Amino acid sequence: MNIFQYPSQPEWAALQQRAAQQQAQDVEQRVQQIFEDVRRRGDAALLDYARQFDGADLAGGLRVGPEELAAAAAQVPAELQTAIRQARANILRFHKAQIPQEERVETMPGVTCWRRAVPVQRVGLYIPGGTAPLFSTLLMLGVPARLAGCPEIVLCTPPQKDGSVNPIILFTAQLLGISTIVKAGGAQAVAALSGGTDSVPAVDKIFGPGNRYVTAAKQLATRYGVAIDMPAGPSEVLVIADESATPAFVAADLLSQAEHGPDSQVILLSDSLSMLEQTKAEVERQLRELPRAEVAALALQESRAILLRTPEEMLYFSNQYAPEHLILAVRNPEQLAEGVTNAGSVFLGHLTPEAVGDYASGTNHTLPTNGYARNYSGVSLDSFLKKITFQRLTPEGLLNVGPVVEIMAEAEGLRAHARAVTLRLESLAGGEQ
Repeated sequence: MNIFQYPSQPEWAALQQRAAQQQAQDVEQRVQQIFEDVRRRGDAALLDYARQFDGADLAGGLRVGPEELAAAAAQVPAELQTAIRQARANILRFHKAQIPQEERVETMPGVTCWRRAVPVQRVGLYIPGGTAPLFSTLLMLGVPARLAGCPEIVLCTPPQKDGSVNPIILFTAQLLGISTIVKAGGAQAVAALSGGTDSVPAVDKIFGPGNRYVTAAKQLATRYGVAIDMPAGPSEVLVIADESATPAFVAADLLSQAEHGPDSQVILLSDSLSMLEQTKAEVERQLRELPRAEVAALALQESRAILLRTPEEMLYFSNQYAPEHLILAVRNPEQLAEGVTNAGSVFLGHLTPEAVGDYASGTNHTLPTNGYARNYSGVSLDSFLKKITFQRLTPEGLLNVGPVVEIMAEAEGLRAHARAVTLRLESLAGGEQ
């Protein structure tokens, strides 16, 4: 980690730059080629990409069969099954509290309006596989999708080299009642979900994080009329730590994001040079103990430890950066949290590691990255629902609101709008109902 002491505000932009943003153009061109190939060749393209990117020969086809799904539980240790069930219960409890209540509002006598939540009919869940199969992400997406009542849920996840899907992902899918599972990853999976193939049903909305290719693919999917949850790319964390923080805790939090992938980013802010130096030493010590040390080390090449003057200045930097995860390892975290305006998810105090949000506290870990926390929220129950408005007028309601509409429509020169009201008012005046 490189330490930067008291950078001036004009220097902040360079320190807030994400490495992935510098390679966007080449990524977009490659993703466009993949989209065109999948839309042209369908399953054949997906099978070729599985051989090319995953080293898997899917002789048995792209779909997970019922036998493979049923056999998954036997391969998952009982202790892990229990942990997954507990995490599911916590996530369900938190998201259940988000169920909207339908309320009818009489805006004026005889004019009743209401809004009804309706599930997105066809959703695609992209679950990264590769070196770290994220079955926890399946919980984060599958639980609210099921709670929302989405009728069709399609899961795409990369195959292992032997052509199978990680059994923990399959166990979790079975626990959630998801049976349409496709062995496809990367941009090609997103392309398939956006247009459909013989094996992959087309969907209305795509969810799930991934690397910069997956992020670019999701954004491209919107051009084909498919919605996405958010631009969720490489993972990132920003930690604000004062002298009360424990360097070992902070180092572990930084490494927990760095080990996600080589393009992850970690930033540490402090008003204590001693804290920065001790944490840097802890990062180097703990890194040597990690199974994914090589991956984390690559991510740490883009990490920054920045010395600033005050908690207010650190918070200002953080709100500009808009991190996916924000950890407030300070003496008075609730007070500092009042000023947070841009962040995906916030973790308060010395005993709240970001890892609990990744797995089992109950909040959703599918969050905006690359600064999109300025204008996006993380996944919630609302992400799987559409809100449709309804209204109904009684005769009294039409008499009350009709003249208002007539006047406004005439002022905009939209005569047919006015006439739609006038004809009805005239029918009421003539005694018709």
